Amino acid sequence: MDLFNLLRDAAPVMLTGAGYTLVFAIASMVGGLALGFPAAVMRMSPYALLRWPATLYVSVMRGTPLLVQIFVIYYGLPSIGIEFTPVTAGVLALSLNAGAYLSESLRGAIDSIGVGQWRASFSLGLGYWQTLGHIVLPQALRVAVPSMSNTLISLIKDTSLVSVITMTELMLTTKEVIATTFRPLPLYIAAAAIYWCMSLAFEAVQRRAERRLNRAHQST
Repeated sequence: MDLFNLLRDAAPVMLTGAGYTLVFAIASMVGGLALGFPAAVMRMSPYALLRWPATLYVSVMRGTPLLVQIFVIYYGLPSIGIEFTPVTAGVLALSLNAGAYLSESLRGAIDSIGVGQWRASFSLGLGYWQTLGHIVLPQALRVAVPSMSNTLISLIKDTSLVSVITMTELMLTTKEVIATTFRPLPLYIAAAAIYWCMSLAFEAVQRRAERRLNRAHQST
């Protein structure tokens, strides 16, 4: 009964934190796509001037810990006069990190489309960007959905790291409840269960999106 009362009292605060977690994860996914798509296109460019900056960005973001990236943005950049609020710094760090992984997912998906598709499109008089937008990307999206969904699920869990810069989300609210109740084990288990439920929900959305895209592909 004592455990039930503890979880009942903590639920409103923790669920509010979970709501912030979802908002931050989705915002970071949108930001990651905004960065990842041009990075993927630049990495496929025949021009080194475009290819190398994108390659460096992907290498740095994938090769360094997300926690270090958060510290650099929130605590390091103010030393050169660039300051962000905790929310802005957290979303920016998550977006930059996700963008590197999403760019690789998109690049691999685009590469999976046979070169014959490009040649057939060019033979019909379509340009590079028309071919990419109207022919290649719709097919590549079907291939990229699983890995992109995995990135979103990872973002939901990675938001726990931004609690170190006092950004309000599920992990920070859980720590605040623990600080007043001194019951870490049940509350951390409850937080883990909430993260798991959110991940399961997005996995269900992923499977539904895959089925719809596969049906659309088969019907054509």
